[in-house]
Amino acid sequence: MQAFLSQVLLGLINGAFYAMLSLGLAVIFGLLNIINFAHGAQYMMGALAAWLLATYFGVNYWVALIVVPVIVGGLGMLLEKTVIRRTYRLEHLFGLLLTLGIASIIEGLFVNYYGAVGRPYAVPSVLQGAVNLGFMVLPLYRAWVIVASLVVCLTTWAVIERTKLGSYLRAATENPPLVLAFGINVPRMIMLTYGLGVGLAALAGVMAAPIYQVNPLMGSNLIIVVFAVVVIGGMGSILGSVVTGFGVGLIEGITKALWPEASGVVVFVLMAIVLLIKPAGLFGKSFSGATLALDEEARPPLAGEPRQYLRPILVMVALLGVAPFFIYPVFLMKVLCFALFAVSFNLLIGFVGLGSFGHAMFLGVAGYATGHMARNWGWPPELAILGGTAAAAALGLLTGVLAVRRQKIYFAMVTLAFAEMVYFFCVQAPFTGGEDGMQQIPQGRLFGLIDLSQTMPLYYVVLGIFICGFLIAFRTINSPFGQVLKAIRENEPRAISLGYHPDRYKLLVFVISAALAGLAGSMKAIVFQIASLQDVYHSTSGEVILMALVGGLGTIFGPLVGAFAIVGMQQYLAPLGQWVVVVQGVIFVVCVLTFRQGIIGLLVRWIGRPL
Repeated sequence: MQAFLSQVLLGLINGAFYAMLSLGLAVIFGLLNIINFAHGAQYMMGALAAWLLATYFGVNYWVALIVVPVIVGGLGMLLEKTVIRRTYRLEHLFGLLLTLGIASIIEGLFVNYYGAVGRPYAVPSVLQGAVNLGFMVLPLYRAWVIVASLVVCLTTWAVIERTKLGSYLRAATENPPLVLAFGINVPRMIMLTYGLGVGLAALAGVMAAPIYQVNPLMGSNLIIVVFAVVVIGGMGSILGSVVTGFGVGLIEGITKALWPEASGVVVFVLMAIVLLIKPAGLFGKSFSGATLALDEEARPPLAGEPRQYLRPILVMVALLGVAPFFIYPVFLMKVLCFALFAVSFNLLIGFVGLGSFGHAMFLGVAGYATGHMARNWGWPPELAILGGTAAAAALGLLTGVLAVRRQKIYFAMVTLAFAEMVYFFCVQAPFTGGEDGMQQIPQGRLFGLIDLSQTMPLYYVVLGIFICGFLIAFRTINSPFGQVLKAIRENEPRAISLGYHPDRYKLLVFVISAALAGLAGSMKAIVFQIASLQDVYHSTSGEVILMALVGGLGTIFGPLVGAFAIVGMQQYLAPLGQWVVVVQGVIFVVCVLTFRQGIIGLLVRWIGRPL
């Protein structure tokens, strides 16, 4: 019983941090309409700033509770004024990508300077010790965290919802021209709002420092769960974030006591269930519109006839055909695998407007399925690849049935929830090899004739599979079915009025996209003879988003160009270590701010022809 209550207490403490962090996210999203993925990094900055002040300047915990949120919140306001403000008129996706890039930069810089090893932060002397309650021993500091977080959360809610200042903040974001007419400085109000949300994250970081080890990656390990909490409560709902934060913490604690292995995934199961019942979350309101409408700078400027692409496609095939004589073939095969993965993602986001945050699950599941069929069942490579692709398509059908009915960020979060559940399954399943991965996958002989253990034959098989997948996506886009998809992306209500059923079309293209991602994962497993947890991890989904963005969303050749750029950067900048993460973050930021059309989009505008 005491062990059970201890886990419940731990759940309450986690819930306190979930509540404070999700509160900051809800304030920023509810008032500014920005999905702040840098929130985890700002939480980390709060903890690390408290540690730095204590280590080098002797600043105690109580002073840090006041000083650190002011400092980090001030940095947040500077960030809002100089960078984030430029995304307010863009779709939610671009604000999220921008803050994702900022988070990568912050975390990469701190890892380079301080390493990833955790550092202890002392509990203040007045809160050391514990109280024996009879049925359990309650540490004083942990009791303080629970009470203090409740006070902070309820006070913030009361200020925003029940005071004149809060009404000004809400009005400044809902109707800026009207508020300006009353002589209120709207940009300053918005900047202060963002600073408030960031300050709450930093305050949570200071309070977390004595409990958890302070390290530069502590926020990245928490932010995905906090996003799930916010979505369960309802994006933008301040009260919903507080209630859900503590509730999820309790459920997580109880799960850890009854089934420890499932504690890391229970929040995502809960999110999927809630979104099935209430698509906007427990306390949230639905977004208008169902898909992502790209702004003018992000959409492809020209849409050519299919025959106009014939010459560029032939040039692409010819260049890739001779490339292994000049470039390391194994590198090229990695590029082609990720290029097909990016093609599958671009098919969704660029031509339908569906942004999946969990696309890596199709890549990874197909890799594991292919490896298991080839290694354990003795299937030849052609059947193993088809089997892996079919497994990804089946998972896409299961996910799509539930996801395509959701809108915008909720669609993205449903895919993320399923991806986290798939990751949990892959960690626990005995045949995957856990953290070691599935190794020594046999390459075999394709159709009993082509020896795939030889580099050059393997390369041309991979090239052939990539071209087939590329042409499937190309035909999908340039078919009557593809034209309906584009109509749904541009104006879904109008497509409905013309008699189309958008959910059916979106489900079918989602399955096609999942199958193409699975084909890429199957290829990758055969080429590198390994399937690992990294293939299903959410960071891999982030990489494919970056590839599509760099190459050009909604362009035909953008995914290939983006894959070359990102895989090449990872390959040749690998000696820089963690600086690669910083470079990736800079690319995210630059692309969102000045380069949303991508490399291919720029070329299209320059030469005046569709690509």
